[in-house]
Order: sequence, then C-alpha cells, then structure tokens
Amino acid sequence: MRHLQKTIDDIYRLIDEMIQLVQPISEEKLRWKPADDVWSVLEILCHVEEIIPYWLQEVQTIAESPGSEWGRTHLHEGRLAAVAKANQRTATQIQDGIIGTKKVVERILGNLSMEDLSIESPSRNPRWGTKPMSFVVKHLVVEHLENHLGQIKRTLEQYSVANPNR
Repeated sequence: MRHLQKTIDDIYRLIDEMIQLVQPISEEKLRWKPADDVWSVLEILCHVEEIIPYWLQEVQTIAESPGSEWGRTHLHEGRLAAVAKANQRTATQIQDGIIGTKKVVERILGNLSMEDLSIESPSRNPRWGTKPMSFVVKHLVVEHLENHLGQIKRTLEQYSVANPNR
C-alpha cells in the first residue's frame, strides 16, 4: 500500500506543479500555438484532464476483469475530442477539471493493491503488447504527466521567444 500512496502523491505533486505554473498565465498565452500542428498549453491541459481518469479507469477495469484488453491509440475519439474542445473552454474550467481528477486518483488508486497492479493484460495498442497495470500507472499516468509538464514549459519558453514584448 505504501507504494501506491507514493504514486498518488507523485500524481498530486505533478498536478499541483502544473496548475501553479499555468494559473497566473494569460488566456492569450495559454491559447498560443508554436505551430499549426503543435498543441497550445490549453490543449495540453485538456489532454491532461482527460488522460488521468482514462488510464486509471483502464487499470481499474483490468483489476476487475483480468485478461481484458486495455489502452488506445492516438486516434482515440475521447482523446481527440478533449483537445478539439479546448477553445470552447476557459483556462479556469480546465484547471478546475484537472484539480478534480485528484478525486479519481484517490478513488481508484486508493482502492487498488500492489497485486492489482501486477495483473498483466494485453493492450489494444500493439505498441505495448502485454503489460502489468503498474506499467500503465507509471508510464501512462505519472511519466505522461511529467512529459506534458515539460511540454508546457517548452511551449511557454517558445512563446516568450516569439513574443519578447509580452
């Protein structure tokens, strides 16, 4: 159980760091895109808001039905829809949504055991093959959040270079 609490704490820390980073930033800066095919900070945040419950629900499903398939590809409808709707939402709505995912983290990870995380099941995405649910939590939640935090920082740096007077 101790390991799961550390994982919960890591997810909370990453959420908090992300929110603290973006909270004081203007909507203009959050909506700025470094290129047409690159996400804005707001789009990244919408993706983050969607991935936490998605991946944890996948882990919970496998814990309840070992051997079931888990996962998705980059073309998953829910993933694409979350990002596509970014410009219809305010930064505050998205940030509140991300903070709200802490309840999902606590509800799901707080009720799983290390044995649940050791269950191996095949992924729908051939890239992953058969993995234990600990892989999903570590790689597709914790490391995924770390990567998107870095992406947000890079995008904000790019904005500052492209808009030196703002």
